[in-house]
Amino acid sequence: MTGAGTASLAGKVVLITGASSGIGAAAGRVFARQGAVVVLTARREDRLRDLVAQLRDTGAEASYHAMDVRRGEEVRRAVQHTVERYGRLDAAFNNAGVGVEKVPLHLLEDEAYELVMETNVRGVWNCMRHEIAAMVQGGGGAIVNTSSVGGLVASSTAAPYIASKHAVIGLTKAAAVEYAAHRIRVNSIAPGLTRSEMVDEWFAVSPAAAEKAYRSAPQGRAAEPEEVAETAAWLCSDRASFVTGATLPVDGGRTAW
Repeated sequence: MTGAGTASLAGKVVLITGASSGIGAAAGRVFARQGAVVVLTARREDRLRDLVAQLRDTGAEASYHAMDVRRGEEVRRAVQHTVERYGRLDAAFNNAGVGVEKVPLHLLEDEAYELVMETNVRGVWNCMRHEIAAMVQGGGGAIVNTSSVGGLVASSTAAPYIASKHAVIGLTKAAAVEYAAHRIRVNSIAPGLTRSEMVDEWFAVSPAAAEKAYRSAPQGRAAEPEEVAETAAWLCSDRASFVTGATLPVDGGRTAW
């Protein structure tokens, strides 16, 4: 970004989950570029360490804390680490999530359902409750949760994922209403097809799937992770000061068909 938006997060302390790859890693770069102090979290500590080193090389203030969003105590410690190190928590981007194997609902095993719901729903729940506690103490803040176009519309052979992403939107709305009086804004984003290691591998194996996916969006392409991260950064910034309880599609027009 250039111009007024370049330092739109200047001085804000931001916690980012799922920051070891994809949209989360892009968010670390985008938020830092816009002046934020970033705390990166994920399960893959080696990747977090490398990204923090890259950010520090650019002059950014960054640190990491390895955690699994499914474990409430680990999330609590990550938030505690952030507050103890930087004095407060101004914003959080709850981006960690998993997909599900494309299998008809009646053929899915319980384990697939449980993994998706534990990560995508309980993970957001764990993060919000500890982040909100810190923000109430600090006098306010902003939270952005990653849902999906799958939280707005349905597709076949992905029932647990669709359910989980609808639930993220429900949690977002509930928290937005409940904590508005505490000056805490809570929004979600609904990314469409976005470039990632997993997507690139999938398309390399199945060019037909890539062609079908590209046809599903009016822009005819996948988003770059940075494009999605820029949207989250705006929602975390004071420029979105009157936006709460919203879900913003970042999908190239996919949900406008």
